[in-house]
Amino acid sequence: MFDYETIRLIWWVFIGVVGIAFALTEGFDFGVGTLLPFIGKNDVERRVIINTVGATWEGNQVWLILLGGAIFAIWPAVYATLFSGLYVAMLLVLFSLFFRPSAFDYRSKIEDPRWRNSWDWALFIGSSLPPVLFGVLVGNLILGLPFHFDNDLRSFYDGSFWALLSPFALLCGVTGLLLTTFHGALFLKWRSEGVIHLRAVVAINGLGPMLLLALAATTLWVFVGIDRPEITQMAATDAPSNPLNKTVIAQGASWLQHFMAYPWMWLAPIIGFMGIALAWLLGKGDSRMGAFLSSSLGIVGIALTVGFGLFPFLLISATDPRSSLTLWDGSSSHNTMLLAFWITVVFLPIVLLYTRFVYRVIWGSVTEDTVLKDSHTLY
Repeated sequence: MFDYETIRLIWWVFIGVVGIAFALTEGFDFGVGTLLPFIGKNDVERRVIINTVGATWEGNQVWLILLGGAIFAIWPAVYATLFSGLYVAMLLVLFSLFFRPSAFDYRSKIEDPRWRNSWDWALFIGSSLPPVLFGVLVGNLILGLPFHFDNDLRSFYDGSFWALLSPFALLCGVTGLLLTTFHGALFLKWRSEGVIHLRAVVAINGLGPMLLLALAATTLWVFVGIDRPEITQMAATDAPSNPLNKTVIAQGASWLQHFMAYPWMWLAPIIGFMGIALAWLLGKGDSRMGAFLSSSLGIVGIALTVGFGLFPFLLISATDPRSSLTLWDGSSSHNTMLLAFWITVVFLPIVLLYTRFVYRVIWGSVTEDTVLKDSHTLY
């Protein structure tokens, strides 16, 4: 039904949608967990905060598993390069995520302030460290990673974990943390009442300008300070995958020139900045849903900006530009992609419908009275 070129492009869109879904849903989970020790001043308040995401955090985290599985099936060369070269960084993400289910499940088992406070900080670590590491990853995707392929298409990673922590990548990590915390504050404002609601507004007031400043600094750095490789010759977009069948120059058109060549791409950063700015302005007032939806729109714009900027690259090689992986030469076979496509067409709508049903059932403000009345069923 779909030729090789078309199905490759479809899967680029599909995986982008999954990545955005993860950023939107797990993003506010991370943000709520990051704010937990600071907005919740006593045990009951912290239980209220935890239960704003208590019914959905597990489902939201599944988007990350789906994203990893999709990359493994559709872009195996990307999966192999990332998970072998960035092994230490991936383990750090995994180990930090271990804190989250443990904290959610064990925190309320014992009514001891020291026990519960320890798990609160564990939840903070498990919620704040992954956004930083994911931001560092995005920064290194833009800068390029030190890897190359030999003539047998075996991938070799030439860098180290510490080399990932460049100033630009760390700025991206800080931006990622600010973004999820801001998004979480808006979600917490929407689903809480009273003093927690008011503290969430205070957090929004402070985080909004910091996030906009970080986004502006990151964007300016990309446009004026980072080279973007350019493909000068490559095989047909429907040819079998072989990343070495192309010619790439390390210093081609800049990122700014790339966007100037396709003016419609400017919609993405405009949406990103306007969404975050509007979320900040609405979040300072009485708006709940409008502020959160604006933040969600901003996250979509930011994700599209990265995706459009990299296109058609998936992984840029900083040491051997020819080894850079694109969606045209780093994919699985045509049959594999078609089979995975039909599986996705059948099951993804079911997942989305179930997710919508869950949110509709559990929606509403979480208050101290709600938590105290349901001590045995809520966290």
